[in-house]
Amino acid sequence: MNSGHHRDVAENLEKPAGPSRSPRSLRDAWTALAGLSAVFLFEMLDNSILNVALPTIGRELSASATALQWVTSAYAVVFGGFMLALGALADRVGRRKVMLVGLVLLGVTSLTTAFVTSAGQLIAVRSVMGVAAAMTTPGSLALAFRLFDDDGLRVRAATLISTVGLVGLGIGPTAGGFVLAFAPWQALLLVNVPIAALAFVGIRRGIPDDQAAELHRDPIDAVGALLGTATIVFVLIAPALFVEVGPESYLPWPTAAAAIATGVLFVIRERSTRCPLLDIELLSRPLVSSGLAFKGAAGLATAGLGYLVTLQLQLDWGWTPARAALGMLPQVVVLIAGGAVVGPLVERVGLDKAARLSAAAVVCGLAVYGALGRFGYPWVAIALALNAAGMRVVGVVAGTNVMRGLPRNRTTIGAALVDTAGEVTTAIGVAVGGTILATLFTGDIATSRWSADQTAQFRAAVTSAGLVLSVVAAALVGWGIVRARVADQATPSSAAVARTENAE
Repeated sequence: MNSGHHRDVAENLEKPAGPSRSPRSLRDAWTALAGLSAVFLFEMLDNSILNVALPTIGRELSASATALQWVTSAYAVVFGGFMLALGALADRVGRRKVMLVGLVLLGVTSLTTAFVTSAGQLIAVRSVMGVAAAMTTPGSLALAFRLFDDDGLRVRAATLISTVGLVGLGIGPTAGGFVLAFAPWQALLLVNVPIAALAFVGIRRGIPDDQAAELHRDPIDAVGALLGTATIVFVLIAPALFVEVGPESYLPWPTAAAAIATGVLFVIRERSTRCPLLDIELLSRPLVSSGLAFKGAAGLATAGLGYLVTLQLQLDWGWTPARAALGMLPQVVVLIAGGAVVGPLVERVGLDKAARLSAAAVVCGLAVYGALGRFGYPWVAIALALNAAGMRVVGVVAGTNVMRGLPRNRTTIGAALVDTAGEVTTAIGVAVGGTILATLFTGDIATSRWSADQTAQFRAAVTSAGLVLSVVAAALVGWGIVRARVADQATPSSAAVARTENAE
C-alpha cells in the first residue's frame, strides 16, 4: 500500500513556489488560448474530416472494409490506450514539454501521409497520430485549468477552447467534401500541419514552463502503465467487436474477458505499489468521482443517440446521407451556439449544480428519443437538441470539477481520466446499441428492402436500446449527484483542505 509518508510528500509538492502568475482575463492569455484551441480543433476536426474521404481512400489504396474501419479505429484505440500513461508522464516531466513534443510528432506524422501508398501504411500513420493526440489532448485541459486561478475564468477558457473545436466538428465534413472536389485525400490530413504549428507557437510563447514544485518525482510505474494501457485498449476493442461480428461470435468474449482481467490486475498493482501510475484513492475524492460519472453518462448517452439516430434516418426512414446529415443539424447548432450559455449558467447556479443539470439533460434527450423517436422527426430533433444542450455544458464543467478535486501535481492525469472516461463510455454506448440491434433484428440490416417484420424488429430494437442506455446513463448521473452532495456536505476540516488545494 502507499505509505503515509509518500502521500505527505505528494501533498507538499502541490504548493507552488513564488507569487501567482495567473492572467486576470482571457485577453491577457490570448496567445496561450489560441494554441490550446488549435489542439482541441485538431481533435474534433481530424476524424470528422477523414470520414468523408474513406470511400476515396478505399478506392485509391484498394482497402477492404475492415482496413478502412481500422484507419479510424487505430487512432481511437491508441489515443485512448495511451492517455493515462502519457498523462502520468506529463505530471512528472512537465505538461508543456510533453505537449510541445506531441505537437512536433503530430506535424511530422501528418506530413508523412503525402507518401502513403497502402492501407497498412496509413493505419500505421494513424496509430502514431493517436500517440501524438494522447500527448496533447489531455494536456490542453490541464494547461487551460492551470493557466487561471479563478474558476469563472477557467470555465470561460474551456468554453472558448471547446467552441473552436466544435466549430471544426461542424464544418469538417462539408469542408472535407469541398477539398476532395479538387485535391487528393492526403490534403485532409496535411491540414494538421499548420494547426500543429499554430498550437506549438501559441503554447511555446503563451504558457510558461512548469515549475519544479508543481511536478512530482515519483518513478514511472512501468508495470502499471502497461496494464492500464492494455485494459483501455481491450475495453475499446471489445465493444467494436460486439458490433462488427456480433455477440454470437467467439471473438468479442475473450477480448472482454481480457479487459476485465487486465483491469483487475491494474487495480491490484496500483493499490500495492509504492509509486502508482494512478493513485486509486484519488478516484474516491467526491469531485473527481462525480465529474467522471457525469462525463461517462454524457459520453454513453451521446454516442448511443448518435448511433441509433443515424441508423434510423437512413435505414428505417430511407433518408439519403445528405438529408440525414441535415437531420443532425439541431445537435450541431446547439453544440456550437450553446457556448454562450455555459458561463451565465455556471455563474447563476455554480459548477456543481451546472454539472448535475447538464448531465441530466443529456440523459433526458436519450430518454425522449427512446420513448418517442419512432413517432416522427420532431421528437428526434427535440432529443438531439436536449442532448446537445446538456453535452455543451457538461463537457466543460465535469472536467473542471475533476481538476478542482485533484492535487495540482496530478492535473494532467486527471484530464486524461476525463478523456478516457469519454472514450470508453462512447465505445460502450455504441456497443450496447449495436448488440441489442443485432439480437432483435433478423437478417441483413444493410439490405435495401425490409419486410414488415424486420421494420417492426428494428423499431423495437431502437426503442429498447434507447431506454436501456437511458437507464444506465441515469444511474451514472445518480451516482454523480450522490458524490457531489458528499463534496457539498464535507466536514469543515476536509472542506478547508479542499479549498487550500484548489487555491494552490
